[in-house]
Formats: sequence, C-alpha cells, structure tokens
Amino acid sequence: MRRSTAVTIGLLVALVVIFAISFVVGGMHTNPVTRFGGTDSAATSQIQATDPNYKPWFTPFFQPKSAEIESGLFALQAAIGGAVLGFAVGGYWGRRRAEKAFHEDSMTPPVGDAPEGAL
Repeated sequence: MRRSTAVTIGLLVALVVIFAISFVVGGMHTNPVTRFGGTDSAATSQIQATDPNYKPWFTPFFQPKSAEIESGLFALQAAIGGAVLGFAVGGYWGRRRAEKAFHEDSMTPPVGDAPEGAL
C-alpha cells in the first residue's frame, strides 16, 4: 500500500472517530429538547439569567416568519459559500495543472529540431 493511501485511510478513520465521540458526548450532556439550539439563543438565555434588565444594542433587520424559512436561508448561504470555495479551489487546481503541463512540455525538446548527426 502506498504511503498516500495509508494517510488518506488514517485521516478518514480519525474523522469518523471524531464524529462518533462528538455525538456520544453531545448526546450525554445536553437536554434532548434543546440539543440543536443555536449559540445565539444560548447566549441570550444566559444573559437574561445573569442580568434581567439587559437591553440589546441591536435588533435584527429581518426576522423569518418560520423556522423552515430560516433553515432554508441558512442552507442557501451554505450553498453559496460552498460554491465560492469550490470555484476558488478549482481555479487554483486548474492553474497548478496548467503550470505543470507547461513545464513538462517545455522540458521535452521539439521533434525535428535535433542537430544533424545527433541521435
């Protein structure tokens, strides 16, 4: 087995182990009703518990009417971010591939340009 294959398999195993540990630890130490609550709601409840007279500095300029719309907008934001990241990585990958092909082509002498008598 090649070294790169072993590294890839090792990284995939480590990824699965990390996910498994996070699900086990997350399932043991949280309330099932609020398990997937966001950090904004957790911070707001903590602030209200600490200081009930606290007034927020800002208010949201857009509040979705339902949780489905909110999760849909979040998914759209993630998709746009993934597309931008994929475009950037693909551009760098294509550039690297083109540079590699250019250097490989410049290293081989053109056919028919050999000096006479040279074989």
